[in-house]
Amino acid sequence: MSPDLRIRLATTEDIGGIIAVHRAAAAKPDGLARRPDEITLDYVEHAVAGPGAVSFVAVGSDGDIWGELHGRRESVALFSHVLASLTVAVHPDRQGLGIGSRLFETLIAHARAMQPPILRIELAAGAGNPGAVRLYERLGFQHEGRQIGRGRYPDGRLEDDILMGMLL
Repeated sequence: MSPDLRIRLATTEDIGGIIAVHRAAAAKPDGLARRPDEITLDYVEHAVAGPGAVSFVAVGSDGDIWGELHGRRESVALFSHVLASLTVAVHPDRQGLGIGSRLFETLIAHARAMQPPILRIELAAGAGNPGAVRLYERLGFQHEGRQIGRGRYPDGRLEDDILMGMLL
């Protein structure tokens, strides 16, 4: 891990760098659920500045964005204590350095301080990505279920989603 790595709230000025990181991560086999062409300006603007959005970037010593994590407070009153729709992307050249862990630790600490309170964080991880599942377990997320055949790859292969949650 680079000692100069900074984690901070994302701003609209980061959008170009966030798009680049997400597209690079999505281009890797089994990298992200979205394909590179699905990572649009509208998608990233909504993730960074849309209603209920929370987004953090990992900025390297070179000033480039090396990773990003975003989620959204649920808008239905009954579920407004939930932070969901989480997506994390780390540039493939920077993976394995603990950037994803640092982004999640920052997001969790931020969620604990949000007002009105966030009491739960939830996410889904592809069953074919055991590294991500292990990361989420290490961070304190619990397995809560499995959605059979939720994802369908271009080759027709189906993948289950592992549903995970954390009470704060």
